Amino acid sequence: MSISSRMSGTVEEALDLTNRLLRTDPARAAAQAREILAVDRFNADAHRLLGRALRATGDAEGAARAELGAISASTRDPMLVEAATALLDGKLAVAEHILRPRLKANPFDVAAIRMMAELAGRLERYADAENLLRRALELAPAFAAARSNLATVLYRQNRHGEAIAELDTLLDDDPENPAHSNLKAAALGRVGSYEEAIGLYEAVLARVERQPKIWMSYGHVLKTVGRQADGIAAYRRAIEMRPQLGEVWWSLANLKTVKLDDGDVATMGRALEDESIGEDDRFHLHFALGKALEDAEQTEQAFAHYKEGNRLRRESIDYDRQEITGLVDRSIALFTPEFLEARTGQGCPVPDPIFILGMPRAGSTLIEQILSSHPLIEGTQELPDISQMARRLSGRKLKSDDSAYPQEIAALDPQTLRALGEEYLERTRIQRKTDRPYFIDKMPNNWAHSGLIHLILPNARIIDARRHPLDCCFSNFKQHFARGQGFTYDLDDLGRYYADYVRLMTHIDGVLPGRVHRVFHEAMIEDTEAQVRALLDHVGVAFDPACLRFWENDRAVRTASSEQVRRPINREGVDQWRRFEPWLSPLKHSLGPVLERYPDSPF
Repeated sequence: MSISSRMSGTVEEALDLTNRLLRTDPARAAAQAREILAVDRFNADAHRLLGRALRATGDAEGAARAELGAISASTRDPMLVEAATALLDGKLAVAEHILRPRLKANPFDVAAIRMMAELAGRLERYADAENLLRRALELAPAFAAARSNLATVLYRQNRHGEAIAELDTLLDDDPENPAHSNLKAAALGRVGSYEEAIGLYEAVLARVERQPKIWMSYGHVLKTVGRQADGIAAYRRAIEMRPQLGEVWWSLANLKTVKLDDGDVATMGRALEDESIGEDDRFHLHFALGKALEDAEQTEQAFAHYKEGNRLRRESIDYDRQEITGLVDRSIALFTPEFLEARTGQGCPVPDPIFILGMPRAGSTLIEQILSSHPLIEGTQELPDISQMARRLSGRKLKSDDSAYPQEIAALDPQTLRALGEEYLERTRIQRKTDRPYFIDKMPNNWAHSGLIHLILPNARIIDARRHPLDCCFSNFKQHFARGQGFTYDLDDLGRYYADYVRLMTHIDGVLPGRVHRVFHEAMIEDTEAQVRALLDHVGVAFDPACLRFWENDRAVRTASSEQVRRPINREGVDQWRRFEPWLSPLKHSLGPVLERYPDSPF
């Protein structure tokens, strides 16, 4: 008896019968799902059942059509429309309240799974988002939107090679999709494939020219490879198309070597008066105006814009100053001489990595440029792998959870410590483009994980880049970071963070004498050759004169100091805080003895 003769019952009953039949006779289940759809063509459950049945019979193409039909039908579902509206409005709790029971009742609802993944991504729970998106693609491999979301989630987890693989799959089916090409180009830049990224951006812009954000991204990679004039031209094209795009104004100002003129200042001022612009554009404009007005020696107005840009940015992030203080406290308690002595000889013995760490804006890019001018040392970029390992060891699922890091290190046996070192080397291999025996990881925040680095890579070199507290902290206050430096948007937070950094590094000096080589930025400026010789001696390589001509090195540089390190050493960045001293009392107060005793430590 066909299902149509039984449709006098409810559709739910018919679906239940089809679902049971799926387990024993998928071909008949497919036929019956089609009969339901003949009566109710927008029934998402019937489309899903048809997809599962066809996949079970080996009809992958038909299954893909049915699976996508289910997703399309779901757009008419009032419950999912309500959840989508809540996500669009930023009402994440409302969306979760709708989606959780929906998925409990129907775990095969791919559209709902993707929405839940978007919710997790908004909360920066990227591992959860990834798992959900992989489940969605398991159920509907042709669901391009879910694959695109997965590529984005992988990119945000700094798993750029995997993101590129997903994007290649998408571009095979839709080769001219500008969004996929744009993200792939950004990911290529992250793994150092800059020329390929440039080619991809150029191909996209040849097809869809009026894309200001893509022009901006194109400008970023041109700047990175040293094509400054071309990068500026790309930024200017973006501004012509969208003068309110705050990020491109900041990108232009952030070159440090470009001075924005009165016309630029007027254009940015008009953009700020536009009430329709978003907060992201607004705070970027404030940072850019601060830099332009500082260059014009309008100090009070410049500080007002820096202060407002920082206030807006601070309000948009969840930064807890006590978190880093607690991490430092726990690290000092764990890394005792006895603890470290008991683990001597453990970890991965490979000497390849050179870690340059410390505060951002402390001269680390200069040190990297000097070292990477040596024929035995390769410069890469700021690598996130150590901090990701630390996050994994912490055991935290949510930001509110207690952290088991670094105490969890005490439970790691020698085999695990070695495996972690080997994992780091494997994960960073994608960044290495030459056969030079040493490579640099200049993620500044790795200072907080110097104990972990020592234990898993005992023969790696560690270099601490340090700069005068007021020069360093105020330079951070003027800098807008894309992500990861939440302490920089408040003068009090900055001072506390700097003091915590000095406190931990002083402890490391005490328990591991000589393990860390410190480079004071002021000393590097005053006696460059002596400092470079000492630096190379610590790394264990012979002096090479090329290291003194580091500005001739044409390597790609991603950081905010990219243009500065393409010139000989100069004193431009020294004492810039002095003009702004009237407004720096909160910073001085939070630095306390660290400021008074510099370059010595009060701890």
